[in-house]
This record gives sequence, structure tokens and C-alpha cells, in this order.
Amino acid sequence: MAKFTLGIEEEYQIINPETRDLITQEHNVITEGMKVLGDRVKPELHRAIVEITSNVCENIQEVREDLTYLRKTIIELAERENYRIAAAGTHPFAQWHEQAITDHPRYAKVVEELQDTARSNLVYGLHVHVGMKDRHIAVYMMNSIRYFLPHIFALSTNSPFWESRNTGYRSFRTKVFERFPRTGIPDHFTSLAEFDDYVNLLVKTNCIDNAKKIWWDVRVHPFFPTIEIRICDIPMRIDETVAITALIQAIVAKIDWLKKKNLNFRSYSRMLLNENKWRAARYGLSGKLIDFGKEEEINTKFLIYELINFVDDVIDDLGSREEIKYIYEMLDRGTGASRQIEVYEQTKDFQKVVDYIIAETKHGIDFSK
Repeated sequence: MAKFTLGIEEEYQIINPETRDLITQEHNVITEGMKVLGDRVKPELHRAIVEITSNVCENIQEVREDLTYLRKTIIELAERENYRIAAAGTHPFAQWHEQAITDHPRYAKVVEELQDTARSNLVYGLHVHVGMKDRHIAVYMMNSIRYFLPHIFALSTNSPFWESRNTGYRSFRTKVFERFPRTGIPDHFTSLAEFDDYVNLLVKTNCIDNAKKIWWDVRVHPFFPTIEIRICDIPMRIDETVAITALIQAIVAKIDWLKKKNLNFRSYSRMLLNENKWRAARYGLSGKLIDFGKEEEINTKFLIYELINFVDDVIDDLGSREEIKYIYEMLDRGTGASRQIEVYEQTKDFQKVVDYIIAETKHGIDFSK
């Protein structure tokens, strides 16, 4: 079996512990992080975002070890500056128009082009890279994994609140991000040549300067030998990120296994797949997705049980059975979104929701070492 190396990017909120709001002032979290972690710590569009990037990991156990180190380091650095770190797809009550943009030419250019679409993009995601042996395989895998994106997304939903409102969505982050151009589930590409022709046309006509400005839910990365799954909200717990990453890797491995037997999962149109994405954003795990083969609605949790069974014959080779098993706990405990809603319904206090997110962000990390 191919190794399917992994790389993770997580985006965190930087919180003022007095107000529980996002910070707007200048801070040293990223510069201090760079002293320890180098370019594995990066700024993002808004000043209240810090992004961490894992090493290239050979297996899911390395993912856990590296992410634990990165989260712990950023949390400790932030607390030295008297800030807190929170992992959720949106902040429960921050006002986007009050947020400061990071002072960098790249972000100034994005804001100049996209205006309030960029300024209001106050969202936090999880990006999972899976190594590909060549770009032909990467396009094939991008096509094939599209069907499973809503299932993966439903597990990650962690952004029910926006500007002090319960939006009614389990992931409002994705609704905010959809305002950007070139987002969502991509079309099916018949070949690498067709994909490259598409990218080259956009560059030629000044739609983009490079393929990094294609922000699809899954994309062939323009610089790394990976496909990048970008649909997920940032989960609160490391355990959740690790389990979702293990599931993504297992789906890729199963698709590869089928390909070698001259089999493939049926390809459906973007229009149909977007029906399931909308349902996942609206209901998370508590709703239904469409089984397009059966042409009927099925309980989302049941479909995820089916998905785990679908990948069962590859997870021992990947060494990820324990990590996949955690998905059952996620199905029982609920997503980050449902847990945030529960805290708010109990307290009627968005600050208490932020406190809960901060505590959950630390879950599974030993700070005594």
C-alpha cells in the first residue's frame, strides 16, 4: 500500500481573556512562535488568527505527536502574552468589521481585490494534506474524494454562532467563506490536462496570479505533491482533528485500493454533492444526507458508520484503527457545534461558550511537562 503521508494546517483564534473577544491590537504570538517553530507558524488575513503547520508525517501517530507539540507551544506562548487560544470555526460574538487586518502586502492585495468579502472572512479551518505520487493521481483522487466531503465535513462542524447570533447552522463558517470566488466542491476533471488548462486560463486572463487562489474544498496543491482537503471547520479537540485526518487518509487509501482493481466510486455532479454539503452545514450530524446510489435520505450518523465500514479493510495497514475508533465517540458526544449550542442553552452567555472552547482546545495536552 502507498504511504499517503499527511500534513496538517490548523487556524486558531487569539482571545483577550478579559473580554473573551478576539484581540485587535498588535501582539507577539506569531513572532515569538516563529522563534521556536520557524515557518511552521504563520499569520493570516486577520490579526486574531494564528496558523500552525505540521511537519510531513509518515503516519497518524506522528500527526498526533506533532499537533500536540504545536498546539501546546502556541497556547503557552499566547498565555505568556496574557492571551488565550481557541479552536472553533467562528467566534461566538466578535464583530468582523471591528477586526484588524494583518499588515502584509499579500493581505492588502486580497482586501483590495475582494473588499468586504475579505474583511468579513473571520473564519478558522482545518486543512489536511495527503501525499500523492504524481499530479495525474492527484486529479483522480480529487475527483473521487468529492463524494465523501460532506460526510467528513459533518464530523467537523464547529461554528454555530456569528456576531452574537445562533445562526441555525452547525457550520456558518462555510457560508461566510462561500462569498469568496472559486470555493466549494470542484467540478469533475477528465484529466490532468483539463485541470491544467483551467488553471492556465485563469492565470492568462488575470483572474488569479497562481493556483493558490483556487480555494476549493479539495484541491490539487499548486506547490506541494498533495491533495488538500479544506472543507473542515477547525475542531476543538486534538483527538477530533486526528480522527478526521485518519478518516481522510483511509478514504484516500481505499480509493487507491479500488483503482488498482480497476474499480472506482461512482462520480456525481457538483450540483448533487452540494445538496449534501448544505445539509452537513445546516444540521451537522443531527440531520440526513442523500445516498445518491439509493436515491433516498439516510441518517448522517448511519452513513458515517457505513463509511467507517467502507474503509475498514485498509486501516490496519495504515495503523490507524485506534484513531478511527474515536469517531464513534464523536458520534456519541456530538460535534463542536452541538456542544457549543448546549453550553449556550445552559448559560445564555457567549463568554461562557468562549471559555468552554478555550478549555476544549487544551483537551488531551499535558501542560505539566
